[in-house]
Amino acid sequence: MVNEPDALRYRRRLRPTRRGKAMLLLGGALVAAATVAAPLLVPRGATEAGAEDTASLVIPEGWRAKQIYAAVDQALGVAPGTTEQAVPKAHLPLPEAAHGNPEGYLFPATYPIRPGTTPVSLLRYMVDTASQRFGGDRITDGALHHHISVYQTVTLASVIQAEADTASDMGKVGRVVHNRLRRDMPLQMDSTLNYALRRSTLDTTTEDTRIDSPYNTYRRRGLPPTPIGNPGEQAMRAAIGPTAGPWLYFVTVRPGDTRFTENYEAHRRNVAEFNQSRKNAAAAPG
Repeated sequence: MVNEPDALRYRRRLRPTRRGKAMLLLGGALVAAATVAAPLLVPRGATEAGAEDTASLVIPEGWRAKQIYAAVDQALGVAPGTTEQAVPKAHLPLPEAAHGNPEGYLFPATYPIRPGTTPVSLLRYMVDTASQRFGGDRITDGALHHHISVYQTVTLASVIQAEADTASDMGKVGRVVHNRLRRDMPLQMDSTLNYALRRSTLDTTTEDTRIDSPYNTYRRRGLPPTPIGNPGEQAMRAAIGPTAGPWLYFVTVRPGDTRFTENYEAHRRNVAEFNQSRKNAAAAPG
């Protein structure tokens, strides 16, 4: 959700991504970075050589690096923390701007788990896949068109991934971000706060918006310093080719009903409806 000026106080909702909703139904969750839902291990058949793969690990769009590390630990049957501890010595082929942090470049996909797979080999596979998907001329040209780097484009896409209620909303969310950046307005995105606080929650308080963090886009202008998750291709497309429009604000009043507007007063009315909807849901029996 994009907030309006500090004069208006309300509780805010972080929308699960489309894939995130599917994970909720499968028994996973959009969880805090320190806690991770069980990885999806999909049995595989025999290979051409006659050997049998153990499983495939599914990494959903929007998962954070810490979630992925823990999922890899579990999938490979290694001690918790093994994958994260391997990152500094893994020499992953990341852009210089990442400073060795693979957040944003652990590409969401289905990865084979075979005998001999290690945390480093699996992370490298993910980063290599991201480099292939993000390194093409289309992404580079799109980044140049918006006067940002490819790394910043991945960062922008990660915000879109976290904020969009549906895949069809991604282009509009991307446009809101670009419009705010061009006007030097703070992004005021709840998803960046949740990343700073190492959690995923449906509500953000006014107190949360006061934290001292480079990821606090209520207080600091511009994009966050790194991606806040690992975006998929739809979010990347929305980052380089957002839907045309003048919007500066958006709020998901209820699932499937995200309101975009350039008018502050219209946004206030949408927020009031959102708050009433939340209040009604909380008061409903059961």
